[in-house]
Amino acid sequence: MIPEEKVREVAERLSIVEVVSEYLPLRRAGSNFLGLCPFHAEKTPSFNVNPAREIFHCFGCGAGGNAFSFVMKIEGLSFPEAVKLLARKSGVEIEERQLTPAERKSQDEHVQFLRINDLTTAYYRSVLLHSAEGEPARAYLGNRSVEPEISEAYRLGFAPDRRDGLVKHLRNNGADLECAVKLGIVRKSDSGWYDLFRNRLIFPIRDARGQVIAFAGRVLDASLPKYINSPESPLYHKSSVLFGLDMALPSVRTGNAIIIVEGYFDHLALYRAGVQNVVATCGTALTATHTGLIKRHAERVYTLFDSDNAGKKATIRSMELFLEQRIPAYVVALPSGDDPDSFLTQHSAEDFAALRDKARPAFEYFVHSLLAETPPDSVDSKVRIIDDIVPRFRKIADLVERDLYEKEICRLLGITVHAFRKRMGGGMLSDRDAASTSGKTSHTFDNVQDTLLALLMYYPEARSKIEQTGPETVFSGDHLEIARLLLSSGDDTVLSRLAEIIEKPEQKTLFSRIMVSDGYLADIEWLTVFDQCRRSHEKKQVSSIKDIASRLAVLDAGSEEYELLLKQADSLRTRKSKL
Repeated sequence: MIPEEKVREVAERLSIVEVVSEYLPLRRAGSNFLGLCPFHAEKTPSFNVNPAREIFHCFGCGAGGNAFSFVMKIEGLSFPEAVKLLARKSGVEIEERQLTPAERKSQDEHVQFLRINDLTTAYYRSVLLHSAEGEPARAYLGNRSVEPEISEAYRLGFAPDRRDGLVKHLRNNGADLECAVKLGIVRKSDSGWYDLFRNRLIFPIRDARGQVIAFAGRVLDASLPKYINSPESPLYHKSSVLFGLDMALPSVRTGNAIIIVEGYFDHLALYRAGVQNVVATCGTALTATHTGLIKRHAERVYTLFDSDNAGKKATIRSMELFLEQRIPAYVVALPSGDDPDSFLTQHSAEDFAALRDKARPAFEYFVHSLLAETPPDSVDSKVRIIDDIVPRFRKIADLVERDLYEKEICRLLGITVHAFRKRMGGGMLSDRDAASTSGKTSHTFDNVQDTLLALLMYYPEARSKIEQTGPETVFSGDHLEIARLLLSSGDDTVLSRLAEIIEKPEQKTLFSRIMVSDGYLADIEWLTVFDQCRRSHEKKQVSSIKDIASRLAVLDAGSEEYELLLKQADSLRTRKSKL
């Protein structure tokens, strides 16, 4: 396995800000960096990265850890795989070392998850190809001109209309059904185990390396919902997965461009037509993490969304994300009423190539679409148009491009550049002001034990004090377990590495939350804070005497629990008298 010193070398060569920035845009907010969390949907950034402590924490969903934890979670990798990936980026040659129990458990579970998904893929594929229950799906694919070789490329399958067909298949192959529950493909109720997908065409969702990490199921008729996807799982985070990326990468590496569509059959239609540099979102809007992933593989992107209002809104939203990532983006405009699947059903691949070659830059498409919806025929309409344009215009990083668009916008609206700039500056925060305002947002510690734990992490004197008095005198529950781990780890242990040792999810969340908020303990009198927190903690414990008394009242005197509680009450009374 990977030697510990090599893990440390990789961590030292790569900053966590550098690692995370490859997946999502970050901006400075005080001593931290802030961004939209890639592990849950949010509109207001709550994902914090602390470069000094090399730790991240999301105050929205609780995810946290170090650079290795981040890569493991977003890429669906085991710890050794994450270390090797970052080692390649940092130029560190690594040898193997013995895994810790926590790392081995995580790796074994990861292998089990992948095996279950492979078994599931094989089961659905077998039903589609060989079972009488798969006949409706075979007919459906035939009507949509999906040839066998295309079906094989996507590894399409069919979930029969049975309650527990997959459950029985997994059980017969020795799979752990509790792990399958974590993947969301089977569920458990009071009446037993049952399948998530029933009577649906199945699209396996794969990662960039071709490993199945989730599934999408489509109905064969007009019933709703048309699609359901696997829920979020240890392998699958829909905001960071692009369907078909593994199939697209060979073509993307040749042409340096990616086409992005919304639906699975839109993807299939393009792939069948020979357009292979295409990816799709998995039942969600495009996210900053998606655009960061695209930026890692391609130099430019084409959006190909439906021509309806929802498609136009998705195009404009994606344009904003690509502007933020500084990726050249173009819009392929389809005829009214068409989506990629319907267009390619009626037209050739050459017709599509002609449309792609006429693609407009995304910002230009946005401006002309806005003018088509709101003609600039009055002062009021011009002001509303400018107010729609300005927030997007500010995201244009290239100064020459910005200058040219400014002149074009003013020409189209019939206003002067001076008027446009004046409106752009009035009543709106500048980028610098916005960053400053965001930087003032703080996340304070939740309670006394949080503060005591932070003192233990950051102040050697407090560490010595707690060692002398004993951690159990000031901590309890998860805080006590983390405190004991910190005290046993040694003074020279890198704190961020402890995130890999902590096994319980709630303790990982607690640890990363305190780590990422270290700035709020700067320039304090640690002993004063320590004494205040200790006394507050003791008063809280003493208040539990009433609870003990209530319990004693219903126990048999002389029982083992009675005697134990009696001693505990006496101890608390003694401590109360000293306060």
